[in-house]
Amino acid sequence: MDFEVVGDISGIETIATGSGIRERGRLRKRYGQGRWRKRKGFAEIRLLSGEIVGAELHWYEATGIGRREMKIKAFI
Repeated sequence: MDFEVVGDISGIETIATGSGIRERGRLRKRYGQGRWRKRKGFAEIRLLSGEIVGAELHWYEATGIGRREMKIKAFI
């Protein structure tokens, strides 16, 4: 990750579950079996430059595995 989440992530929503996730096979191979969900939320993040900005984040998550592959989708 090129950033660090500062504080809590708010407005968390599930975008896709189960077969609705195109990357499910790759996620299972890399991180293991789990009930995978694609999620989104909003948070303040610290960029590599040290600047703190608001952003919309997307990530994959599974019970017992946690959040994986978090990425910035938009700056707010």
